[in-house]
Amino acid sequence: MAEAKSKLNNETEELTAEKVNEIFQVRRDKLKTLKDTGKNPFEEVKYDVTATSAQIVADYQDSDDEIPAEEKKIHAIAGRMMSRRIMGKASFAHISDGEGKIQVYIKRDEVGEADYADFKKWDIGDILGIEGYAFRTKTGEISLHAKKIKLLSKSLLPLPEKFHGLKDTDLRYRQRYVDLIVNPDVKDTFVKRSKILKETRAFLDAKGFLEVDTPILLPIEIAASARHFKTHLNALDMDMYLRIETELYLKRLIVGGMNRVYEVGRIFRNEGMDTKHNPEFTTIELYQAYTDYKGMMDLVEELYKHLAETVCGSSKITYQGVELDLGKWERLTMAEAVKKYAGVDYYDWASDEEARAVAKEKHVEVASDATKGRVLIELFEAFVEDQLIQPTFIYDYPIENSPLAKRKKEDPMFTERFEYFICATEYGNAFSELNDPVDQRERFEKQLAEKKKAEPETKAEVDYDFINALEYGMPPTGGLGFGIDRLVMLLTDQPSIRDVLLFPTMKPME
Repeated sequence: MAEAKSKLNNETEELTAEKVNEIFQVRRDKLKTLKDTGKNPFEEVKYDVTATSAQIVADYQDSDDEIPAEEKKIHAIAGRMMSRRIMGKASFAHISDGEGKIQVYIKRDEVGEADYADFKKWDIGDILGIEGYAFRTKTGEISLHAKKIKLLSKSLLPLPEKFHGLKDTDLRYRQRYVDLIVNPDVKDTFVKRSKILKETRAFLDAKGFLEVDTPILLPIEIAASARHFKTHLNALDMDMYLRIETELYLKRLIVGGMNRVYEVGRIFRNEGMDTKHNPEFTTIELYQAYTDYKGMMDLVEELYKHLAETVCGSSKITYQGVELDLGKWERLTMAEAVKKYAGVDYYDWASDEEARAVAKEKHVEVASDATKGRVLIELFEAFVEDQLIQPTFIYDYPIENSPLAKRKKEDPMFTERFEYFICATEYGNAFSELNDPVDQRERFEKQLAEKKKAEPETKAEVDYDFINALEYGMPPTGGLGFGIDRLVMLLTDQPSIRDVLLFPTMKPME
């Protein structure tokens, strides 16, 4: 037990479960003593904070050290004790208050013998309230000279000093609260995430878009490639499904005359997990009447440049060592991209059979009944995606994989759709929206038939209410959807989606 007590003041080594249990018991015993002597820290209900560490440091930069101590302004700060050096009748500690970290000088003769004795028994991780005045130490560090100290909350578990260096990175995601305490840069990522959302909303609001909310629980499973999560509503004794998109409800609003709408929506897909996918994630979908997919391209360019300049200070950023310019975008049709990177021209193919032969020559496997459009898609995925490092729009997608996009007048085998890519990753998707209810019904029913063929047990249905909405008439509309999480990864230079979700989905620990 004595060994465990010594670690309370110098917790610098990685702690085994046994050591943590020992320290936990020591701290529980300390808490009991505090309660028995009428000093229960958990009874504190408030503490009047008058300044943050960042404010004190900023305000004191140009202050006069010659001002007598008794005339200096008294500040009250509160935060977690991250380190401590006890040196007889005086000690130093560092307090982290969520805005930064500041050194505190505690002298026995200043705070009183009893409070100083208590302070020496407190632990790293305890939350303290401190009143004092700012000064500069001999080494030049702006610090707080304590006049009063108070224990506001007791920490019963030790902070892992080497938390950032743990090999088991899953622990950082499972215990994000600890990650935030010991790694200030982690908090910076999530502060930036909030700023990205705020700036995106402000950008869209300024362009006349209205933010709305649409249902998360749906009465039917739609026949899409993404898998739904299923639940049950007891009140109506019916199965319901978590949404996999916000599109169909937002377009109902376009029908209703809300000509510019968007939603920051939580989406749920019962699919795989990797560095770019989490079962629940956040998207923004927006729809604008009387424009098309090229209008959406212009909006994306303007938005991404604005976000980079506002959040990162420049349209030129670095992501995982790659220099990018979000102010410059290339635009290529899918056919042009395949010709550029795979060396084959879609418009040279006289038939589906000839297209399949080209795929075979390129060692790209396609179905025996693959159409020209399907072959183009497969060649794009095989040869093009990995080449799209700088911001690039790929537009005019084959009808085969675009059931919600409007056909091109000039070539009905293609649709007015684009996706945009950065660092070989798809970041968003946009259409000139299909508003022909007859065509939409046919595509939905074909999509459902294909799904039932692949999954005979599926309960998926066509959303005929959406068809009903289209039958009232939807104006020409441009639509766009993009993932907030991937955008935050890009603008904060994070390699994994788990690094930009405060609480990512994790497999339960045994």
